[in-house]
Amino acid sequence: MNSHTKTTSMTPHSFDIPHLHDVLEQQKHAYQRHPLPSAKERIDRLARLKRILVKYQDQFAEAINQDYGNRSIGETKIGELLTCLEQIKYYSKHLTHWMKPSKRHVGIIHQPAKAWVQYQPLGVIGIIAPWNYPLLLSVGPLICAIAAGNNAMIKISSASSNFGRALEKALTEAFPIELVAVINGGGPVSDAFSHLAFDKIIFTGSTEIGKTVMAAASENLVPVILELGGKSPVLVHPSIDLQDVAQRLAAGKLWNAGQTCVAPDYMFLPKGKTAEFIEQFKACVEEMYPNIAYNQDYTSIINDKQYNRLQGYLEDALNQGAKIIEINPEYEDLTAVRKIAPTLLTGVTTEMQIMKEEIFGPILPIMEYDQIDDVIDFINSRPRPLALYYFDFDQARADYVAQHTHSGHFGQNTVLTHVAQDDLPFGGVGASGMGKYHGPEGFFSLSHERSVMSNPKLYSLKFILPPFNKPIHKLISKTLLR
Repeated sequence: MNSHTKTTSMTPHSFDIPHLHDVLEQQKHAYQRHPLPSAKERIDRLARLKRILVKYQDQFAEAINQDYGNRSIGETKIGELLTCLEQIKYYSKHLTHWMKPSKRHVGIIHQPAKAWVQYQPLGVIGIIAPWNYPLLLSVGPLICAIAAGNNAMIKISSASSNFGRALEKALTEAFPIELVAVINGGGPVSDAFSHLAFDKIIFTGSTEIGKTVMAAASENLVPVILELGGKSPVLVHPSIDLQDVAQRLAAGKLWNAGQTCVAPDYMFLPKGKTAEFIEQFKACVEEMYPNIAYNQDYTSIINDKQYNRLQGYLEDALNQGAKIIEINPEYEDLTAVRKIAPTLLTGVTTEMQIMKEEIFGPILPIMEYDQIDDVIDFINSRPRPLALYYFDFDQARADYVAQHTHSGHFGQNTVLTHVAQDDLPFGGVGASGMGKYHGPEGFFSLSHERSVMSNPKLYSLKFILPPFNKPIHKLISKTLLR
């Protein structure tokens, strides 16, 4: 069947649970008919994906803007669309090489056999995307799935309904439903999706939801890649210029108004440096966002639920003695536009909700330290974070911190930008996730590493078969069993 042919016409939100199962069956049958697409076919699919992303870029950005109430068009195009386009170039360039069989060593008593690993597609990949970066976190995994030769079904968050409809329309134009399908809807549809018998699931979202997805997947023994969250700390060495730190932190923390899984979640400053950092941070914020309320570059909180959650964290911190520093250059009322100004907190304690839960907003708690080893102990006593950011231009000290901590990513003098690096694996460790994608890991994570062994006509093992009292057995004892 021609891959451009569409077998099913779809209306957005037309999916019910029986339809989900029907689409999965269509994709499984399509994969069985063509289980090993060539490199050329995969590169063609990626090229079609690229064309459709470019064609619909304005519709995607505007749909996400509508879902948020206000989401920076520039952030969407640079942070999501451009990253996807660069990933497509990267995978198109490398997948032919990755597809080649990998030659492996054969033990001496099995010679002259040959062994290798071949990389097969897994089949049908289920992608569960969150609302915070709906384009990047749906299309990014899709790029990996296509490069590895798989078919894919993408579940869009119900909080991204406008984007979901736009993506469904675009990908239906590019691919038949048995190759790529976009699933919209919430509640029962979301739950049913995670129970489907995929060949692998990629989930991006909270740790708690990740647990439910993993439990649902286990019913069908479906392996999972879980990209979760957690509290990503920042540690600043006394030697570094706080202006550098403030500029880089402000850019990373306020991108998408902090609604980023790898956003800095709390920071440690050297004792006595907090006041200076606050002044530098304020200057950076005011340069980027001279006003907030109707500034299209400053993103709103996605919905009332998330907005109220963040306000609850601030109220709890204030009630427990924290000081709140709100950076709102024109002192605007932000309630009507569901925005929260860039906010720093001092005087925080580990008993506050904001130090227990992932923030996912433009709020940054600050603590001070005397000894770096005390901070390392603090970080290591908590669940392993998705990212750990260390500011220091001395490489030996940075290596020491990296070697004495665990995190999905270690960033030195930068935050967030590792997500956009094509050749780096992305993922967490422990409570912040399992499995990796992006980079070569994305291809191999969504491929089956099938071992192959081939024996020639000469069957060498016949020389060591029973009875075990031949000279060859004595030679093995003297040379190999020692």
